Amino acid sequence: MSGSPAVLMRLVASCYTVSERAGAIVRKVLHSGELGIVEKTGADDLQTLADRLAQQSICASLSRRFPKITIIGEEELPAEEIKEEIIESGLSEEILLKTCPEEYSDLKEEELVVWVDPLDGTKEYTEGLLDNVTVLIGIAHGGRAIAGVIHQPFYNYELGAGAALGRTLWGIPGLGAFGFELQEVPGGRRVVTTTRSHSNKLVTDCVDAMEPHEVVRVGGAGNKIIQLVEGRASAYVFASPGCKKWDTCATEAILHAVGGKLTDMHGNAYRYDANVKHMNSAGVLATLRNHEYYVSRVPQSVLQALKSG
Repeated sequence: MSGSPAVLMRLVASCYTVSERAGAIVRKVLHSGELGIVEKTGADDLQTLADRLAQQSICASLSRRFPKITIIGEEELPAEEIKEEIIESGLSEEILLKTCPEEYSDLKEEELVVWVDPLDGTKEYTEGLLDNVTVLIGIAHGGRAIAGVIHQPFYNYELGAGAALGRTLWGIPGLGAFGFELQEVPGGRRVVTTTRSHSNKLVTDCVDAMEPHEVVRVGGAGNKIIQLVEGRASAYVFASPGCKKWDTCATEAILHAVGGKLTDMHGNAYRYDANVKHMNSAGVLATLRNHEYYVSRVPQSVLQALKSG
């Protein structure tokens, strides 16, 4: 390919460095000890200073470089002056050197929608379960998730002082996924990962119906997808309307890039157009392999309770 890299590759290269800057902000707020916690809709739906600053950093940095893209962030923030020190202008050279998949090579800025979760796993963040925390930036075109970046700000934190913290996973369907080693659950075991803090009878009934050999309850949608691609779980099952588009856009793109699948509980794909409702009302079912098996096991009671569309 001649000339400058495609818009998509430049945007992903920017999202990569922007996510790392957001991760540094998330760590800095934690170390300051002043989390600035506010409840949004209740004790399980929290926002911290880290959520607010990380979103400001991501949205301001991306919109400065790509003024025509649509950016939808989780946090509803007042318009205010953004401090220059939280703007990230770098690009990942490694990503710029890769060739954009043909079908995305001519996309224009104004056709792209970016979904941002500046701190996925806020509740876990406030409780010190730091490996559950991620920064999610997903890119959609024509309603489909076509690229994603997941940054783990506290990756390696359990190694103690002096450990190099953080890592970034990214992927584009048709190109591949990078920043981790793809693994599958050994021996065909069914290991289901599900919510840690938003469970109810519908959720547990659905998990039980999968006949899992093991159930892993962890926080954060980004973290659960990492469980899938690194072989610690074979399915992410969440039979509840609690998940939002900014939780699943980035994660779905990375999962698709390695041959996985993310749908609602009926097996239908979600859309990521700028004007869609933010709630994933019909739950989330994500797998690395054998998606049809898991869809076939969803109880009728769940399908009736969670209407598709």
